[in-house]
Amino acid sequence: MAELDAIDRAILKALQENGRMTNAELAETVGLSPSACSRRHDMLEKSGVISGYHARLSHKAIDYKMMVIVHISLSGQFAKTLTEFEAAVKRCPNVLVCYLMSGEYDYILRVAAKDLEDYERIHRDWLSALPHVVKINSSFALREIVERPNVGL
Repeated sequence: MAELDAIDRAILKALQENGRMTNAELAETVGLSPSACSRRHDMLEKSGVISGYHARLSHKAIDYKMMVIVHISLSGQFAKTLTEFEAAVKRCPNVLVCYLMSGEYDYILRVAAKDLEDYERIHRDWLSALPHVVKINSSFALREIVERPNVGL
């Protein structure tokens, strides 16, 4: 996609704030006709700038009160090793985010758990069973300070 212009950015900003707004509401917000707004919205989706829509859940409200930051070291950084690890970690339902890293650890994960006992189960049944893992270092979040679902535009 070509460079985003001011109207594209306005559409993205409005959708980040309220992804459920109708096309008519979006068009009015950004100052376009509904048909022009719909065309731009479709282009943003087709080009991958808008990668999806979702409901943002409160982890605490659904009984996942513990966030754990997990640092993982693998036995090596061979393509096969990384591919096998990444395929396996994607199957773990409690892993919310997984990043391939530079530096001391190969991966950093954010894991949701109901409590310490639940995290022990996740560690035993999922994390320790991931292929090629040689070291797991877990840190428990005490309190969330910032979590932005929106990127500044």
